Amino acid sequence: MVDDIASVKVAVRVRPLLDREKDKRECIHVFVNKNQLLLGKDQSFSFDHVFDGVATQAAVFEEAVKPLVESFKGGYNATVFAYGQTGSGKTYTVEGGSEGIISRAADDIFAFVSTENYDEYTSFEVRVSYLEIYLDEVKDLLNKAAETLNIREDEKGHIVVQGLKEIKVESVEDLRNLMRYGMAVRTTGATLMNEHSSRSHAVLTFYLDKKSSRSARNLEVISSKFHFVDLAGSERANRTGNVGERFKESVHINSGLLALGNVIHALSDPKRRTGHVPYRESKITRLLKDSLGGNSRTLMITCVSPSMDSFEETFNSLKYAKRARMIKNRPIVNKDIIELEMKRMESEILYLREQLKTREKSSSEVSSEAYSDDSTRELTSELNTYKALVAESIKEIKYCIEKKSLNKLSKYEKQEKKKHLFCRHFGMINKR
Repeated sequence: MVDDIASVKVAVRVRPLLDREKDKRECIHVFVNKNQLLLGKDQSFSFDHVFDGVATQAAVFEEAVKPLVESFKGGYNATVFAYGQTGSGKTYTVEGGSEGIISRAADDIFAFVSTENYDEYTSFEVRVSYLEIYLDEVKDLLNKAAETLNIREDEKGHIVVQGLKEIKVESVEDLRNLMRYGMAVRTTGATLMNEHSSRSHAVLTFYLDKKSSRSARNLEVISSKFHFVDLAGSERANRTGNVGERFKESVHINSGLLALGNVIHALSDPKRRTGHVPYRESKITRLLKDSLGGNSRTLMITCVSPSMDSFEETFNSLKYAKRARMIKNRPIVNKDIIELEMKRMESEILYLREQLKTREKSSSEVSSEAYSDDSTRELTSELNTYKALVAESIKEIKYCIEKKSLNKLSKYEKQEKKKHLFCRHFGMINKR
């Protein structure tokens, strides 16, 4: 059930002028208190959050990101993705060491897990995965030996990356070690606009599972995920000086961002909201399918340069950001209500047993009266038939209950487990 309809939130962060830009005029005027900015002389924009060049990492996290962390802890999916031209401060904002929003979110999440008032019946598990999309190929940054990964939809329509490694983490330090490892593997390179330019889109994901169980038949599982997406920056070859392999990278980067722009345009256009959304145009848009128009609370952080040299790129980024605010998501609490389903099935078993007792009682009363042998045999036959039907129904219901435990198994394990359950409940095991 959809809890509410939530618009994509948008924050704009204007970085300070770089040393090489000190002699350039600024093209942006920021009005922080009003969450507005003026581009050039007459292009005015309003957003959910606006941060100027002196805003701290802590301010960005507390004001814009922390509400999503709270939702994540409550069972909602969440996404933060940083968008903007190359060299605009995206990676610094998302991954900036112990100061970036990922580390700050991790501090908050592990503080919650360690201090949450839970008893022996409740447990938490935090896992993390880290991938990059380089030259339109998905690679696992936490498993260098892994081959190129494939993106697909599971039976419930959820987007999954086959073979992506999810590692259990028990502390912030565990997470930071994994981040350092992944960042060292991620593809980067120098351009004229950025000495350490990200040449790939990167997605780091937290997974939080909360399990509450009073008994084997009273289980509730709440599972949520939080994507932190650092998009590679849009590039113009005449400014970055890219040639050869760098130019090839630029083509793939810009293609992915163009596909993202098409998705944002389709979702934000009132005339097209019920029409086709081109998620399949690129790997990054497929991964962000739930984040844009789906089951997620989402924040887009648009990073821009204040330099007049970047006026056109900044204007395009702000246009995309303005459109993104019009996207409607449908977040839900990701509760696997095994408990309620089991109770419903168990109630059905009790009902069938009560019906059986009633039939047996009626049969006993009838047989004690002066009825012919033929009538008695007919009632006995009917009762035995009903007993068989009830027994078969109870087996089937128990079989369905046990199938609920298959959600976390691999496709092969599910098939084998289902065969075993089916054979066990319906007496089809061949004894050796």
